[in-house]
Amino acid sequence: MARWEYTKGLKDIGNGLYAWLQPDGGWGWSNAGLIRDGEESLLVDTLFDMHLTREMLAAMTDATGIGAGRIGTIVNTHANGDHCHGNGCCPQAEIIASEASAREMAEVPAAMLAQFKKAGAQLGPAGTYFADVFAPFDFDHIDERLPTRTFSGEMALKVGDKDVRLIEVGPAHTGGDVLVHVPKDRAVFTGDILFIGGTPLMWAGPVRNWISACERIIAMDVDVIVPGHGPVTDKAGVQRVADYLAFADREARKRFDAGLSVRDAAHDIALGDFSAWGDAERIAVNVDSLYREYRGDGKVTPVIELFALMAEVRARQRSSAA
Repeated sequence: MARWEYTKGLKDIGNGLYAWLQPDGGWGWSNAGLIRDGEESLLVDTLFDMHLTREMLAAMTDATGIGAGRIGTIVNTHANGDHCHGNGCCPQAEIIASEASAREMAEVPAAMLAQFKKAGAQLGPAGTYFADVFAPFDFDHIDERLPTRTFSGEMALKVGDKDVRLIEVGPAHTGGDVLVHVPKDRAVFTGDILFIGGTPLMWAGPVRNWISACERIIAMDVDVIVPGHGPVTDKAGVQRVADYLAFADREARKRFDAGLSVRDAAHDIALGDFSAWGDAERIAVNVDSLYREYRGDGKVTPVIELFALMAEVRARQRSSAA
């Protein structure tokens, strides 16, 4: 699918809908969207810091006349900072998110990310890896704005005469993932239910919920699918994400049943065709989440340990590729 070139910037996807794309779609380089009809507008997600969000809003102003001061509503598809830390750029906007996402946003403020990033090598390989992947982003100057309105399940909105459906499909990637569906325009903004060309990252699970979310998108009457990361895609791209998740589940289960540790399983899984996807080391987090699901104990591994394991897996992958 090549209707919209995967380059940085605003893409007009028709009928008052726009996608903001940020190659290469890796850590922190998320997409966003704008839905407008007449004088009304809805922003699907903000970006990882205020500078990036202001840049996006300026481009939207140039293209549509709808800028920061005229955004009526922001929908945050989930709680990860690369989809909500720019909320403060639109101080007048109503901010909508699922109840689960709102709770998660409050638990991981930008100040926490800034602290981890500054610590860097003091935290060992995990800190070095964290500081490396998040080096481009400014976490020190974030005006936090948490959701002003929450929901569970589904919510119907109007943007001018456009019907917009918010569909909660989490927990999956995070605890409260939401799809933003514009039925009459045959388009959906998926947040991080879709990583296209990059490795999905399962902080929450269960994996079946995430695969079901992909199946729900495939069943929609849509032509345009804007992922949370990567190029605008089609239903074949959605199926590929579901295929990765099913693959990770099968491979992790084999190793869980064989008694391998999370660390050993993450190193042992041969990714095959999926090894070419960006940030392939995320298999470490995915295995950890799958093992938690298999155990059924709800025990969450500290994030710093997960970043340390990803750093270790990345180093091995790069050594093997050399």
